[in-house]
Amino acid sequence: MNAHRTWVAAFLMALTLSPWVAFAQAPLRDASVDTMVEALAPPAPATTVRSLRNLVPQPQPRQLDLVVGFDFDSAQLNADSRELLDKLSQALASERLAAGRFRVEGHTDAKGTAAYNRALSHRRAQAVVAYLADHGVAPARLSAVGMGFDELLLKDQPFAADNRRVRIVAME
Repeated sequence: MNAHRTWVAAFLMALTLSPWVAFAQAPLRDASVDTMVEALAPPAPATTVRSLRNLVPQPQPRQLDLVVGFDFDSAQLNADSRELLDKLSQALASERLAAGRFRVEGHTDAKGTAAYNRALSHRRAQAVVAYLADHGVAPARLSAVGMGFDELLLKDQPFAADNRRVRIVAME
């Protein structure tokens, strides 16, 4: 019984220290190019722990949530967002990400109807893709998806501003 508890404790400790455990984080309003590259680049090969060698952790998607501002009820980018998207275009052009493909997801909060928010979030994702394409990212590497409020970042706060974001997801 004591050995079982020790094994469970070791497993839980390894799990909490694992890079595969994802926690909801606030979307970034500003980030360096290096921060973006680290979030989206393939992870370094993991080292194995002898006692946990038979466990195969399921990696979480490589993604980055960004606050990209738009005019009210519009897909027109705010001027403040352009600096953040300029950094993103630099990150996507970096050596570690240059060959990758990425999905640009638009997300909204829960105000309004599902159909309206899905369409608005899709137009906003398309605006981000167009901006990135205009700044040197090959359009074939990008796809736009409108998620509406299907995947709230803060499920317990459906109207929170942090739910209104653009998520960049590295495609395998």
